Amino acid sequence: MPARVFLDSNVLIYSVGDDQARRQVAEEPIADGAVVSAQVIAETAAVLRRKFGLAPAGVLAILEAVLPRVECRPLDADTVLSALRLAERLGYSHHGSQIVAAALAADCDILYSEDMQHGQVIDGKLTTVNPFAATRP
Repeated sequence: MPARVFLDSNVLIYSVGDDQARRQVAEEPIADGAVVSAQVIAETAAVLRRKFGLAPAGVLAILEAVLPRVECRPLDADTVLSALRLAERLGYSHHGSQIVAAALAADCDILYSEDMQHGQVIDGKLTTVNPFAATRP
């Protein structure tokens, strides 16, 4: 059975960016039906608006193209509470902990993120992987 992969917002952002090497790396798990959370979608929209300067219609077009290709999980109260426990234990930010909690709740094996410790295994179940490590100059 193939690994179940959860994506952090930076993966979605690179999937539409100008860096072709990172874009190619980011597009692969999206094409394979990776998992994201509503938080990841919201963070992606915020970055595309703020840093890329896209209008709401441009962000909407990008997200409408990506969302049918991924499994999007809601952010619920249990995930928020789990995130707080993880933040206490792991020292991650609240937002980072919510990403981890959502990945664990979705029974994912791998969390692709540029922002987490590469190779860390959380709760004996979830391995954090920086998929862009090989694309750095």
